[in-house]
Amino acid sequence: MIGDTARVTTFPTNRDRLVSRAWADEAVRRIAADANRSADTHLHAFPLPEDWGIDLYLKDESVHPTGSLKHRLARSLFLYGLCNGWIGERTTIVEASSGSTAVSEAYFARFLNLPFIAVMPASTSSEKIALIEAQGGGCHLVDDPTTVYEVAQRLAADRGGYYLDQFTYAERATDWRGNNNIAESIFSQMALERHPVPAWIVVGAGTGGTSATIGRYARFGRFATRMCVVDPEDSIFYSVWSGEPSAFTGRPSRIEGIGRQRVEPSFLPDIVDRLIQVPDAASIATMRLVSERTGRSVGGSTGTNVWGAFLLVAEMLSRGEQGSVVTLICDGGDRYAGTYYSDAWVRDQGFDLAPHTEQLETFLETGAFPPSVP
Repeated sequence: MIGDTARVTTFPTNRDRLVSRAWADEAVRRIAADANRSADTHLHAFPLPEDWGIDLYLKDESVHPTGSLKHRLARSLFLYGLCNGWIGERTTIVEASSGSTAVSEAYFARFLNLPFIAVMPASTSSEKIALIEAQGGGCHLVDDPTTVYEVAQRLAADRGGYYLDQFTYAERATDWRGNNNIAESIFSQMALERHPVPAWIVVGAGTGGTSATIGRYARFGRFATRMCVVDPEDSIFYSVWSGEPSAFTGRPSRIEGIGRQRVEPSFLPDIVDRLIQVPDAASIATMRLVSERTGRSVGGSTGTNVWGAFLLVAEMLSRGEQGSVVTLICDGGDRYAGTYYSDAWVRDQGFDLAPHTEQLETFLETGAFPPSVP
């Protein structure tokens, strides 16, 4: 006889397995069909002087159906969960995210008729909450931002659901060898350019999944391309990579989508050739400049990317090198009308954009990047 406290493990019948597998097969087909209907994202040339001999490209990930780079990650995370047998037809999907990842995951959850809950800090902007809810997701707010991982895991367990855990699975859910990932797309689109193999690819790190995918793909293809990660001023990645503990403030990142307070499992430091810490005011100043110079409204993390790309271009020019640099437009600027594009918000944050804007203008006129300012 089994005692009251004993735990009984039950296994699905053959019919249950068949129904579950049939649902999962259809879910994978639907996600693949959705991807097949979507065109590849554009690779735009940023206007630099022709005689510099250096070309800068911006891969526009804002044109995905959910408006950001995270659409790729969300698709991969759902396929990973489905093909591992962790997501079924009644599974509640849970994620720790206050930003674009949650928006994209809510899209795929609704696509499969699954409930979705995003666990996020109570300080998350109402605009981001509205975007998640517009995709059919729910938002669970917590007062302490450091508890989002724990709370997400607990909510998933309580509901018999599945915690997507982007911070652990981002680097393994994406097929880094190819399969139309972002890296393969970049190198394919660069094939007919005058410098087809980029000297540098520049990305920010949130989960670390994008840098892992691109860095691995470049090594797998034996390309000479180097990987540069740019990091906001309050993030831990630069501090750990550079061995400078004092560089980490412990405060939450003010540049949404990138920067973390802990080194995420998906971040692979050994494939990073350069890591640049970017002041938040510089990110915002660059974001605004990119929007003005290209006519494309972009978000704060794009500003971080382009600031780092400009620094690398200036260094190449100083050494007499030619080549190409590629970075990303991570999302559109419409999500930040009340923050990064608001002069009142910028003042309230204590940011002074003018010195950074002057640096940017000097660089674009001369090719030289003046010394950094606070």
